[in-house]
Amino acid sequence: MASECKDLRQKILADVETYTSLAFPETEFIPGSTPIPVSGKVFDHTELQHVVSAGLDFWLTEGRYVSRFTKEFSSYVGLRHCVLTNSGSSANLLALSALTSPKLGERALHPGDEVITTALAFPTTVNPIVQNGCVPVFIDALLPTYNIDVSKLEESLSPKTKAIMVAHTLGNPFDLATVKSFADAHNLWLIEDCCDAVGSEYDEKKVGTFGDIATVSFFPAHHITMGEGGAVLTDDDKLKSLISSFNNWGRDCWCPPGASNSCGKRFSWKLGDLPEGYDHKYIFTHRGYNLKLTDLQAAVGCAQLQKLPDFVRARRENFTALRDGIQDLDTVLLLPESLPQADPSWFGFPISVQEGSSFTRDDLIAHLEEKMIATRMLFSGNILRHPAYADTPYRTIGAMTGADTVMNTSFWIGVYPGITPAMREYMIETIRDFCFNQR
Repeated sequence: MASECKDLRQKILADVETYTSLAFPETEFIPGSTPIPVSGKVFDHTELQHVVSAGLDFWLTEGRYVSRFTKEFSSYVGLRHCVLTNSGSSANLLALSALTSPKLGERALHPGDEVITTALAFPTTVNPIVQNGCVPVFIDALLPTYNIDVSKLEESLSPKTKAIMVAHTLGNPFDLATVKSFADAHNLWLIEDCCDAVGSEYDEKKVGTFGDIATVSFFPAHHITMGEGGAVLTDDDKLKSLISSFNNWGRDCWCPPGASNSCGKRFSWKLGDLPEGYDHKYIFTHRGYNLKLTDLQAAVGCAQLQKLPDFVRARRENFTALRDGIQDLDTVLLLPESLPQADPSWFGFPISVQEGSSFTRDDLIAHLEEKMIATRMLFSGNILRHPAYADTPYRTIGAMTGADTVMNTSFWIGVYPGITPAMREYMIETIRDFCFNQR
């Protein structure tokens, strides 16, 4: 029976490869007719075989693929611990929530404590701060890096400051040397939101390895995908335990799914006001969540992870080609820059229309969209302008001039690995034609 099952599995997986070639054939790029998305999943038969194999296991919760992915991805980033979760947004929630644990003593975050961030942000970098009762302290962003203005860090500090939580905007590393030095000097937690920055490096080290906690997203738009999914990474054993607790209903037990009595004293604990010997699998030390993912998702991630170096290379090549192709338009377009120490794995190519140009951001976007080149706003622009934060307690350090500029003049186009050289050339030609025709 086992031999028959093994042979049948191999046949099914071989059929999946055939199916993939028929169901997802390569298509010809026709300029002006074929859409050029800003992002998307890039895959072959391997991803489908992995997810079918996981389905045949019918181990629907965390299993062998989760175990494999966490080890391989931790090794790639250069950190010891990786906790998978159901989205990058949940990863951010887990990262900030873990810092509220009483087990951290005086360094634990409490309602009313302050967390430094930037107004040019995706909402779920900011939301966990608010959702945990803390107060975000907003610093402006600087163009053309689109990252936090580190010159305002000292001014943002108060006796209530406990942490910094900032993203590497569109994969472009922020000034990690300055931020890390500031955090260390004032004993602040540092959360690096790397959801858009997998593979980016600073001083030849992967981003995410500078802070206490790093977060990643595996949404289809990101560097690799599981469909939905995210990860929280750390080198700290205690933080890993706390992150896992918040990800597992807040329970004190650290047994993996399907396991029991890893601690060797499952019925010998005495915690809180519970009776001595209460089952450790049902002792809860945090107000947590169930934010785990499935083994089917991790299976897709394992296949994607093998392609990640090529994906990162393609993103860098696409970015460089676009920048080289429109660099002489710098009198009307502000083009992105990175710090000398940074080697971004770009999530997108940001463009801002220069003040005094004969056209607006919206004019250029309308032209690109008409030509089937997709565009996106640079996330929130200035997040403080959005209705969701109208009644949110926060502090600001100076005017959010940079974030307002992004809100009014900036957007981004794609550099993801599905963009071919022919697509790049068409994108460059379309932007150049529009800008020259406006003069």
